[in-house]
Amino acid sequence: MVIKNIDVATVAKKFLVRGYNINPKAAELICNFGEISDEIISEVCRVANGKFIVGEEDVKAAINKIKAKKNGTKARVQKVKSELGEKKDGGFRVIKDVTGTSVCEGKVEDFVCYFNSRLEKLSRILRSRIHPVSIAHIGKRKMESVSVVGMVTNVWERGDRYIIQLEDSTGSINCVASGKTAEIASELLGDEVIGVTGSLRGKTLIADRIVFPDVPINGNGEKVKKDFSIIFLSDTHFGSKEFLEKEWELFVKWLNGEVGGEKGQKLAESVKYIVIAGDIVDGIGVYPGQEKDLAIMDIYGQYESAAAHIDELPKRIRIIISPGNHDAVRQAEPQPSLPSEIRNLFPNNVYHVGNPAYIDLEGVKLLIYHGRSIDDLVAKIPRLSYEEPQKVMEELLRRRHLSPMYGGRSPVAPEKEDYLVIDEVPDILHCGHIHTYGTGFYRGVFMVNSSTWQAQTEFQKKVNLNPMPGNVAVYRPGGEVVRLRFYGE
Repeated sequence: MVIKNIDVATVAKKFLVRGYNINPKAAELICNFGEISDEIISEVCRVANGKFIVGEEDVKAAINKIKAKKNGTKARVQKVKSELGEKKDGGFRVIKDVTGTSVCEGKVEDFVCYFNSRLEKLSRILRSRIHPVSIAHIGKRKMESVSVVGMVTNVWERGDRYIIQLEDSTGSINCVASGKTAEIASELLGDEVIGVTGSLRGKTLIADRIVFPDVPINGNGEKVKKDFSIIFLSDTHFGSKEFLEKEWELFVKWLNGEVGGEKGQKLAESVKYIVIAGDIVDGIGVYPGQEKDLAIMDIYGQYESAAAHIDELPKRIRIIISPGNHDAVRQAEPQPSLPSEIRNLFPNNVYHVGNPAYIDLEGVKLLIYHGRSIDDLVAKIPRLSYEEPQKVMEELLRRRHLSPMYGGRSPVAPEKEDYLVIDEVPDILHCGHIHTYGTGFYRGVFMVNSSTWQAQTEFQKKVNLNPMPGNVAVYRPGGEVVRLRFYGE
């Protein structure tokens, strides 16, 4: 492999911003290794452990560690795929999912890698819209207009203006937003990545424009049309006293063509997939006094009930299940799929994925996310509400991140890669969690928040949560969405 001088120089700069010098031959080893990623840079720094000059032996040791990790991860992925019983006759494919690939240990280095991954991924998207300079070099160039990309570390109000503290891998800068940009700045979230264009005044950037990563106006550019329909469910909460048993039975009868008339039967026959976005069961100890709301006190018993109810659905339909914060997996996102002893309870037409999961249903790209971060956005941005969840989902797409605000109600696991970044634009974004129903389109992406199958609990009354249960979205990709109501007070 021919090593270009610019490649070695790029590697040297990446180490300089972290306080290290690197031997040229050591830099060549990194170039030969392949893509110059934050993973290799971070691993080399850990091995060097404070050395003034990074040598060849440090790079070789780091490369060996990365290869060992990848080999271990590959083995775990193959094991998980084997356990899941991957079905190759269905047209269902997992594009991205943390299941079987989690390597985080919660160390400081893991958090550094995680936020570097977030910054790198979202910066790459923003660089296709603007032409930024690194913050460290911003004062060295004489330009009438300048653009930077960075992570929001702080935002504060000063009179009728907002000050945005922005940070990239080279330094930080304060950006002053006034007028319309101040309105945008007031809704910025900590640790999201944005671009700012404006003019320099001393060491401060006066913002003319704030740029979000956002999805393209026409979505992913592919207008997929299919002759089958997809049903979106979430928050079934099997095991709860408030689970809507009669309404579920009516839903099953409709899918089996027993009710709904000729038009309803035709719609039911078109259903090929059902996607369930988390909180399959009510769980144990999720909130204070939950035991008073439980019909089944054992978590395994709750999943047995869930499997039995899902087994009532027609076997011709493929069912995809993703977990939520009430389920028996780790609370921190991204969450892996349900454990094998629980997965084995479900019938053979059920597929299990993590949260989030980016999947392909016969050419339809679907991003499933339980939606816990919706709580953070509703609390932070006054114009958003639980009554219109699709408006909140627009903000997730606009920011190209499923949990853009770190440190709120949504715990995040510091993986080496940020799985919550929306790298590839989906055709459909499916959420749940907040027990209300909403659908809409944003720049070509169909958004659906899929209600619940649990009536209002005593705890929900106390926290003023008013659910909209028993609402079902039936969507034909490229066509219409039909809202079915199985619950009536």
